[in-house]
Amino acid sequence: MTRYLAYCQGDILLTTEGNIPFGDTPPIPLHPWHTVTTLHADTADCLIIRLQSPIVGIAGLQMVGLRQSYEILSREDYALAGKGAELLYWDQNSHYCGVCGSPLKWQTEISKQCPECGKEWWPALATAIIVRVERGEEILLVRARNFRGSHYGLVAGFVETGETLEECVKREVWEETHIRIRDIRYFGSQPWPYPCGLMVGFTAQYESGEIRLQTAELCAGGWFRRDNLPDIPRPASIARTLIEDWMEKA
Repeated sequence: MTRYLAYCQGDILLTTEGNIPFGDTPPIPLHPWHTVTTLHADTADCLIIRLQSPIVGIAGLQMVGLRQSYEILSREDYALAGKGAELLYWDQNSHYCGVCGSPLKWQTEISKQCPECGKEWWPALATAIIVRVERGEEILLVRARNFRGSHYGLVAGFVETGETLEECVKREVWEETHIRIRDIRYFGSQPWPYPCGLMVGFTAQYESGEIRLQTAELCAGGWFRRDNLPDIPRPASIARTLIEDWMEKA
């Protein structure tokens, strides 16, 4: 049977039981204006659908925010939902060849090719680092101006052309807080389909300097102990995983 990954802007269509719809027929009528692509997964073939408007009033179905679906879906299904959303975003933004301008055609389920010049095109990931900086029994937490809610997170930023991941970690910490760090170590990574990111997590130790925030991006920040933590990111993020890992080491 086929699984149906249907999206409308930042929402995904799920059953009221909190599952990805599946079956021999789509859960909703498909029309010529729906964008449809396919994806083969280990569990079943998937049909990826971009909806023009949210699905409402259909028994057994609900629209759920993709981020919110982390708390509903299994980890495997959440990863699948994220990959579907990324492919749909890439498809929407890759209609024409960047070399000769000709319309692209699907070559595989995750790539396109220009029929005129032969150039192959693949989804581009925006790679970012995120780092937990420790100072004794404290960690560095910051609050970005674009955060929704009141939570604090970790220093993060996009990797620039020509730099290593470790160089990016040092640069971002310096640019955002004006402190120096040492002992940079890889922690783990996480696909971040908002819309097409890869978050690479690190830990590091404080070396020197006093915090001076980059106020264009950050509105607050400081050193926090385990007993005075502010609101922290939701469980869906690697930021939360990094912080919880530190808390468990007490």
